[in-house]
Amino acid sequence: MPVIILDYKDRRPIYEQIVDRYKDMILKGIVEPDSQIPSVRTLAMELSINPNTIQRAYTELEHQGFIYSVKGKGSFITLNDNLLQEKKKEVIDAVEKLITEAKMLKITEEQFIDIVKTRYKEENGHD
Repeated sequence: MPVIILDYKDRRPIYEQIVDRYKDMILKGIVEPDSQIPSVRTLAMELSINPNTIQRAYTELEHQGFIYSVKGKGSFITLNDNLLQEKKKEVIDAVEKLITEAKMLKITEEQFIDIVKTRYKEENGHD
């Protein structure tokens, strides 16, 4: 299981950082579906934080459908392609909103596309 790294300068609560890190790892395929995640107690000791914080993060992840619990066994990564499809739809919706705003601000299609291409190359390490 990859290490969870917390940013204590981040204004978001610790549990939100844990939720976001797990969601990121799940959506990127870094953690395998049906693989077990550390117990609340184990992760709390690893991160030196209150177990209630971990429990809150796990409860939120389960509520959002990213993990499931098996009584007496622990928590596991959900195998659910719908989560990835939902996230893709959210990104597409956000891009559509940005296009509308860009048009209102008179950003040309060419300028918009150039920005997107440049950022894609930067994110993929192809400067």
